[in-house]
Amino acid sequence: MQVSIDQDRCCSSGQCVVTAPDVFEQDDRDGLVRIRLAVLPHVRHADVRLASELCPGGAITVAEETPDRDGDDAGSATA
Repeated sequence: MQVSIDQDRCCSSGQCVVTAPDVFEQDDRDGLVRIRLAVLPHVRHADVRLASELCPGGAITVAEETPDRDGDDAGSATA
C-alpha cells in the first residue's frame, strides 16, 4: 500500500489524525496533514483506507500494491 497526500486539498479537518494517529499528524503551523510513517504496517491498512474515505477534502490517496505476473509485490527491486 502506498499513501500520498495532496496538501492543496487538505482542509485541516483532522479526521485522518483521529482515525489513524500513528500514521497521520497535523502540522502545528498550518494544520495540514503529514504522513508520520515511511512504511505502513499491514495492520494499519484498514485504518488508512478509512481515513482516506473520511477525508472531506479528498486529500489522501491510497494505492493498493498488486502482485506482478511473477507473483512478486509490485515495486520490488529486481537484479
